[in-house]
Amino acid sequence: MAQTPWVDQEACISCGFCVSTCPGVFRFNDEGKSEVYEPKGATVQEIQQAIDGCPVQCIRWKD
Repeated sequence: MAQTPWVDQEACISCGFCVSTCPGVFRFNDEGKSEVYEPKGATVQEIQQAIDGCPVQCIRWKD
């Protein structure tokens, strides 16, 4: 089963790293928090880079 990226919006500090790293996957919602809008918008490696670079570690893989 494929994994899907997920953002804990309570922990998100709106730094924009994930949005700039994977704009095809992440965007800011109306509250200014990151959200996943297209889980297949980048490679697994690119998404993992966004996960690893998140300063508050609020992005995870969800089964």
